[in-house]
Amino acid sequence: MSKKILVLGGDGFCGWPTSLHLSALGHEIHIVDNLSRRAIDQELGADSLTPIASMEERLSAWIASGGDPIAFHNLDVAADYFGLRDLIEEVKPDTVIQFAEQRAAPYSMKDEVCKVYTVNNNISASHNVLAAIADLRLDTHVVHLGTMGVYGYDGDGLEIPEGYLPVQVKGDNGEVFDREILYPTNPGSVYHMTKSMDQLLFQFYAKNDQMRITDLHQGIVWGTQTDETRRDAALINRFDYDGDYGTVLNRFLMQAAVGHPLTVHGTGGQTRAFIHIQDTVQCLALAVENPPERGERVKILNQMTETHRVRDLAQMVADATGAEVAMVDNPRNEAAENDLRVSNKGFIALGLEPMTLENGLLTETLEISQKYADRCLMNMIPCVSTWTDAQNPGTVSNIIAAE
Repeated sequence: MSKKILVLGGDGFCGWPTSLHLSALGHEIHIVDNLSRRAIDQELGADSLTPIASMEERLSAWIASGGDPIAFHNLDVAADYFGLRDLIEEVKPDTVIQFAEQRAAPYSMKDEVCKVYTVNNNISASHNVLAAIADLRLDTHVVHLGTMGVYGYDGDGLEIPEGYLPVQVKGDNGEVFDREILYPTNPGSVYHMTKSMDQLLFQFYAKNDQMRITDLHQGIVWGTQTDETRRDAALINRFDYDGDYGTVLNRFLMQAAVGHPLTVHGTGGQTRAFIHIQDTVQCLALAVENPPERGERVKILNQMTETHRVRDLAQMVADATGAEVAMVDNPRNEAAENDLRVSNKGFIALGLEPMTLENGLLTETLEISQKYADRCLMNMIPCVSTWTDAQNPGTVSNIIAAE
């Protein structure tokens, strides 16, 4: 059944291909975006490796490729609450998908300005959506793109469940009570912290206003193209490779394409969850079609398909391309090694057939990175955002210590 869907942040890396995929499935799509991701590119002096057309060109190309018209609303979801509320009241969406958050952990740790922006933007954007829907008394399903990073990476080897942890609490009289709590959060950056805070907002509004909410804890996304973005050159998706926004596998593939050593942070023993962008859009479609019932607790699904150690990924790319591997200082404040086991039974039960690196998709992404290698800005490759002053040799604290 066709739904009216607002895609907040629909111009972004995940939002754009999701918007096209849902449109191709017959849904009425409204993209809401203030184009802030493009502005951040200008701020950083970076750009997508793939050329990104203007929003007007993108939407025209989608129609020319046979797609249904997609509406675009230039709106700052975090800053313009009443503009957002008016739009929700006008459209009366069946579903709101919340992508409108600053998504990069390194950028969120860059400096105090980026930390403040990330918190103000992400928390306000999510809460504005919830407050507007509650005030309008709409039965709108909210789908939020969260992150696996809310769980942290302790390395204890236990399988991470989908959002909730069964516990037993002993009362004063010795009686044992069975409870389920949100899995304890352990964010590793300001960005991950905002996603952890989102969970409490969702928990409250699901309980207080019987709001239907799905929170997707997504792994690291790799790849660029989906079936829909391949229809026309103007529809191509972002390929971020810079030290702030580039995800690790895409960065390795781009580095190999331009002859740069593959930069592995620390020992490369960090195990991470991954998902291809094509699976991301399919997971969003499954979430849209399978909302929780009104009055149910927040539905939490782990949106990932496989796990790998970073150094193993680097070796995989090196074997495929002949690139060299370079071990560099880790800018993050994290354990050098960790194990990671994640349950993704929810999406498997809904019908997801995962795409993995073994499917040959690595080759497709490598072809994209090679095709646009001439657009690479070599000075944007290093990750210069550090988590603590002690990791930055140029900080005042280190200069004083050196003296």
